[in-house]
Amino acid sequence: MLTDTERELLDADEKSDRYYQAVSRIRRKINEELTEDIQLLEQNHPELLAELRDVVCEDG
Repeated sequence: MLTDTERELLDADEKSDRYYQAVSRIRRKINEELTEDIQLLEQNHPELLAELRDVVCEDG
């Protein structure tokens, strides 16, 4: 879900403008793209959706 650059920005000690831009992009991905992807998986490939839920909802 995250790009290498987004991972680097989130992991950085210094919070730059690029950091806040990355956070905004990630929120959009979660709220828009991921929502659509989940609906698509639910309708067309429930097994993959179950795998996604197992990974995301895993008690860690």
